[in-house]
Amino acid sequence: MKIDPYNHEGSLTRWKDKVRELGGIPDISRQNSEIILKYMTDMELGINTSLSSKKGARSFVRINTIRQRLTFLAKKFKEILDVDDMILLTEQQVCSFFVDMRGGKIKRQDGRRYKATRDFVKIFKAFWHWWQKVARKAGQTVEDITTYLDSSGEKPEWVYLNEEQVRIFCDNCNLKYRVLVMFLFDTGIRSPTELLNVKVSDLSLNCKELNIRDEVSKTFGRRIKLMLCSELVRRYIKENELGAEDYLFKFSPYVANRYLKRLARKLFGDEKSLAGQNYSDLTMYDFRHCSCCYWLVRYKSESALKFRFGWKKSDKIHYYSEMLGMRDTISEEDLLIDVTKTELEQRLVKSENRSELLEAQVEAMKRQLAEIYVHVNKLHSQAELIPCGN
Repeated sequence: MKIDPYNHEGSLTRWKDKVRELGGIPDISRQNSEIILKYMTDMELGINTSLSSKKGARSFVRINTIRQRLTFLAKKFKEILDVDDMILLTEQQVCSFFVDMRGGKIKRQDGRRYKATRDFVKIFKAFWHWWQKVARKAGQTVEDITTYLDSSGEKPEWVYLNEEQVRIFCDNCNLKYRVLVMFLFDTGIRSPTELLNVKVSDLSLNCKELNIRDEVSKTFGRRIKLMLCSELVRRYIKENELGAEDYLFKFSPYVANRYLKRLARKLFGDEKSLAGQNYSDLTMYDFRHCSCCYWLVRYKSESALKFRFGWKKSDKIHYYSEMLGMRDTISEEDLLIDVTKTELEQRLVKSENRSELLEAQVEAMKRQLAEIYVHVNKLHSQAELIPCGN
């Protein structure tokens, strides 16, 4: 069984019960409620999806994201554009809406601008493409009004800790959190989804390797080496008397993140880290970023680094590291261009060939000298047998 740390399934179930009780999604029109619920049902079944996307039902996380953001957009379309039915929106209206949202004309309740406009754009584009497919099956043609929507956006900020800061942080943690932090930093595991599904049986006997099972991974299962935390983990398992089927970590992500934030504020203050986010906002997931920065300069191949972190695309490396912690590793050998290196290699081969030839000649001379020595000894012996004249 896969643990759902944030209980997304339970949240969705409770929301559905409320919708059934009220006869629709509250605070939006009946038309929008019906179309959103139909879209969610199709996503739960995995039908009418893009041919280029993965097959099968969407996760509870995805379904919850859909209902939250589409409900928000339905309210905003009514408030800003006075449109009660999303499927009647025009290209001009949606482009104007999202430009204003990105530019800060449409603000949050606290008066600040939206930072993640692209997330709402992506949700709406996916919804509209689904609606086009549904309409096409019914024999209708629906124009794609999302063609010119800008789905780009700034990368979210995060908290960067260098090696020394991670060491200082760990030294000030109790044993439980010291093991947790070093495990996160060493493995780069997704937290809390992959982390809280790790069992003791997923570790090798000496805790030198970790198997992240395929069924708990977001992308693919993988077996990786523990290079920094194996001794700590072994001690932790022994002191807590954990069995093979016990989960390695049992805690609330909210409680763990609260502990990390408080300790980070105490140690590093409320200043911004190099990755833009304040130290006091440190979470478990930030250690996945920090881990990427640490291993980026140590792995010899990009494919091996991607395997460790469960990535399929190379752009994730820059996304997670932003090249923080990188150092210049060029050496004098790197200054030798390929042609020069080839010439030197050819000279080396010729030199080795000459050396082998000389060695062969020396060996031949040694054999000849040995034969001459034998003949000389024979002649000497024969000379001694010849009687000398008076």
